[in-house]
Amino acid sequence: MRTLLALCLTLFVAILSSCGSKPATDTAQRVSITVTEQGFEPAVVNVKAGQPVTMLVKRTTDRTCATEVVMKEHNINQPLPLNQEVEITFTPAKSGDLVYACAMDMYKGTVHVE
Repeated sequence: MRTLLALCLTLFVAILSSCGSKPATDTAQRVSITVTEQGFEPAVVNVKAGQPVTMLVKRTTDRTCATEVVMKEHNINQPLPLNQEVEITFTPAKSGDLVYACAMDMYKGTVHVE
């Protein structure tokens, strides 16, 4: 009986101690980018190396060739349907600038990795 009580108490303490912990998904960095007639806005976003990044990209116009996002360094080629937010997740391994662009390489944006 004492062993069962001790086991239950240990389990209860473990559950309580985990309540204040943040889930692993909270470490992801989220940046919002909008595709307008002027291109990707904002043109530069800042993130930290070694942590997952989720770009939330929404194309709001048909008056641009930026109908997809291409980031060669991470093998990303993601279509951007009109007025729909698209999530693009990757993990930058080192500091520096990652350039992404439309498929025609006319409109560009930069992910500055610190």
